[in-house]
Amino acid sequence: MDKWWKEQVVYQIYPRSFQDSNNDGIGDIPGIVSRLDSLKELGVGIIWLSPVYKSPEYDNGYDISDYRDINPRFGTMADMEHLFSEAAKRGIKIIMDLVINHTSDEHDWFIKSRDKTSPYRDYYIWKPPSEDGGPPNNWTTFFGDDAWEYDPESEEYYLHLFHETQPDLNYRNPKVIEEIKEIMHFWLKKGAAGFRCDVINLIYKTSFEDGIHRVAVRGREHFLTQEGTHEIIKELRRDVLSHYDCFTVGEAPMISLRDAKLLTDSEREELDMLFYFDHLQVDRLMEKYIPKKFSAAKLLKVLTKWQQGLEWNAVYLENHDQPRIISHYGNDGEYRERSAKLFATMLLTLRGTVFIYQGQEIGMTNFDYTRIKQLNDVESLGVDRLLRSYWIPSGLRWKWIASSSRDNARTPYQWSAEEGAGFTKGTPWLGINKNHTKINYEEQKQRSDSVLTFYRNMIALRNSNNTLKHGEFAPAYSDRQVISYTRTIARDEQFTIILNLSGKPAKSPFEGNFMGKVIVTNVGRTNYDGNLAPWEAVVLKVW
Repeated sequence: MDKWWKEQVVYQIYPRSFQDSNNDGIGDIPGIVSRLDSLKELGVGIIWLSPVYKSPEYDNGYDISDYRDINPRFGTMADMEHLFSEAAKRGIKIIMDLVINHTSDEHDWFIKSRDKTSPYRDYYIWKPPSEDGGPPNNWTTFFGDDAWEYDPESEEYYLHLFHETQPDLNYRNPKVIEEIKEIMHFWLKKGAAGFRCDVINLIYKTSFEDGIHRVAVRGREHFLTQEGTHEIIKELRRDVLSHYDCFTVGEAPMISLRDAKLLTDSEREELDMLFYFDHLQVDRLMEKYIPKKFSAAKLLKVLTKWQQGLEWNAVYLENHDQPRIISHYGNDGEYRERSAKLFATMLLTLRGTVFIYQGQEIGMTNFDYTRIKQLNDVESLGVDRLLRSYWIPSGLRWKWIASSSRDNARTPYQWSAEEGAGFTKGTPWLGINKNHTKINYEEQKQRSDSVLTFYRNMIALRNSNNTLKHGEFAPAYSDRQVISYTRTIARDEQFTIILNLSGKPAKSPFEGNFMGKVIVTNVGRTNYDGNLAPWEAVVLKVW
């Protein structure tokens, strides 16, 4: 029998933006509890909960000051235990966000590490200044800044691959690994069913030499998916994870297929699956901020590489770090609902464990902000500084950042058309998209042709169909507009999925061979004649 996490659909909750229960403008754990029935109705069986730990929130909870306590803005440990209990009553499991590349600089370990004589000194990566008095090397962060911060108290620099308030842990120190094991045991005993492991392929630094000169993330050759990382993950699996019925999904920036296989092949006993990013960078020159022309054929090529290259995939199109998919690859204007349904069709017909991000199921779009001062995201602000240093004009900087900022996915959930979007009656921590009056859960929940209803139906279809969950993936056709692929289990069943990823009509790629019964459509057709409407998705049952 397959593992339970291969059978269920996962729903990611970004707690700050999901549901505010006390009207302070910030989402919280009691708010999540109040919406569990909605998630059960959607058909999800697992929740991935973004960080709810104690944090000063310079990076919205990914800077943790206490792994065993709850951020009081979100609630209490009793609230968290209640969430585990109420989710379990509905047959929903919860995985936690394990952020262990770095902590907050307000974590007790780091505060103590500032003393050179402290046993905690070696919990972090401290280095003396270089001969010229500057940083120890030329590394830069994922946010575009220097990766070293000088600490006057210590008279040395500490490493931070992200924000300066997020010092990297030192995994050459066995005591750090033991601390992480205890944290994992703590949450698994509380009721967690596993972990999403934040930037897990960065945790081990092989050396601290200067990096090859690059525009962004200089020094990466010394910390991306090093052999030491594999050894640490194997140890965590052996000493902790193997003792529980749980799973792990790793976030792996800049990962190659070869390295991904080394992290996830089952015989290696490391991670169960991971998040890669290639399929969301088909129209990007440099990571996600500098655009280039989209190609449907390139998208299918990338999907095929990963679908066929890994034993098991983590399948997703949105998360808290990515723009909304219909604003990114789709059409958030005239064909908003149709393109939202097309991407629902794609997502739920790929092989692997499916992850849906909050708001995706109602077709939420990118934010409608008009200036950078409206942003909260430290990554966007760092990228703005980096682009400014290369003399990129302010208008172009804003255009690029507005389309790709992490805040696009972090605007509060649009539950209703009322002021505050049903998210809060207070002042929201981040601006609510004005289109909540048209795009919201309440409007869609009873409408048979809504995006929400389409997601419910697609999830139900997938949950009941072994071919869509486990069948083999094979590419069938692609051009500038259209992609097609098949899902097959031996000689038992085959589906053909055809997607027109453009606002223009298209002809069938199959030269008149339209065999198969229409089982999914986003345009209301009952027979497939080889013509595709703009943003049309069709699933045919071939046999």
